[in-house]
Amino acid sequence: MPISQETLETAIRQAIPVTYLEITDTSNGCGENYSVVVVSEAFEGKTTLARHRFINELLKNEIALMHAFSQVGMSR
Repeated sequence: MPISQETLETAIRQAIPVTYLEITDTSNGCGENYSVVVVSEAFEGKTTLARHRFINELLKNEIALMHAFSQVGMSR
């Protein structure tokens, strides 16, 4: 079952304050592969691994329905 870009955006924006968010469907529109760049003050003081774990936990239900997911999380 494909995931929409809007579903991902809503889940992220409802969970953390977002300074910048870029979501790219890397599966040519089928909604099975996404790349996400998130900039948020929620990531301040967290390691890269902690940021990835945070996003993975936040989107665990959506990621479970995808074929591939990549992310970059940065503090502002």
